[in-house]
Amino acid sequence: MERRSFNRRMLMGGAAVATSMSLAPEAAAVPKRVKAAPAGGKERHMKLFAEQIGRDQMGYGIGNGRATIPGPLIEINEGDTLYIEFENRLDVSTGLHVHGVDYTIGNDATRLTRSLVEPGHTRTYVWRTHAPGRRADGTWQEGSAGYWHYHDHAIGSDHGTGGVSKGLYGGVVVRRQGDVLPGKTHTLVFNGTTINNGKGHTGPDIEATVGERIEFVVITHGNDFHTFHLHGHRWADNRTGLLAGPDDPSQLIDTRVVGPGVSFGFQVIAGETSGAGAWMYHCHVQRHSDSGMAGLFLVRNSDGAIPRYDDTAHRRH
Repeated sequence: MERRSFNRRMLMGGAAVATSMSLAPEAAAVPKRVKAAPAGGKERHMKLFAEQIGRDQMGYGIGNGRATIPGPLIEINEGDTLYIEFENRLDVSTGLHVHGVDYTIGNDATRLTRSLVEPGHTRTYVWRTHAPGRRADGTWQEGSAGYWHYHDHAIGSDHGTGGVSKGLYGGVVVRRQGDVLPGKTHTLVFNGTTINNGKGHTGPDIEATVGERIEFVVITHGNDFHTFHLHGHRWADNRTGLLAGPDDPSQLIDTRVVGPGVSFGFQVIAGETSGAGAWMYHCHVQRHSDSGMAGLFLVRNSDGAIPRYDDTAHRRH
């Protein structure tokens, strides 16, 4: 019998998708109209744990026993300072190494800088952000806004190879005042030849209704280069994934090459020009997609239906 790449579990459920731990309350609900990020400049506080998940994986979580892979998506605004009380419930030293934001050497979360957390201990990491502006010499300094990520930098090697491979990673979104806020945000991590450390052909399903504003945060770990492709939708190849206006020269794309340590994000209006459907997303490196690096963007009509969707065709695999 012919083998199907998409089995019934993938079409009907799939693996869990990391949702946003938004520190900007305005991003929590599906907007009826466009909502914009407020000005930053606030002090924000959160607690994060690192713990074992089953026998072979590890994760970050916002509560004891609530670790996920990927860890919570952390969302702040340019100008904010975030204090993360971090508790290590693993039996090895670990920490929170972050990309894209500002931090002192004591918050680097590496063994080299003696900024890790020993098993059973807690420490506070401080991440700062800044808005764009001119330096004293007149040159322009870009702000912190962007799609970034955090991960272990200690387990298995001084570069965290073991921790990252087991699932110790998560996304960070820093928004600029006026940025359009999504209704829902989902994190997808290409790690080796897995998506979110899941088994092949079980990539997380992302569900939406036609017209919803959906945000994707895409991160890559491991040793392989990939090409992230989303069927039926496009985005702008710039900081936000949105065109700033009719004169914005940013290229519209539906595929982006990504390598280890790279993160990017974008927003789409679900089914805006293509309508409802079971739209695939996948790595476009053929041997990677054939091995199972794929999932579904399930866009439903207002009545909940997905047109041209035959579940029985996917029960044979």
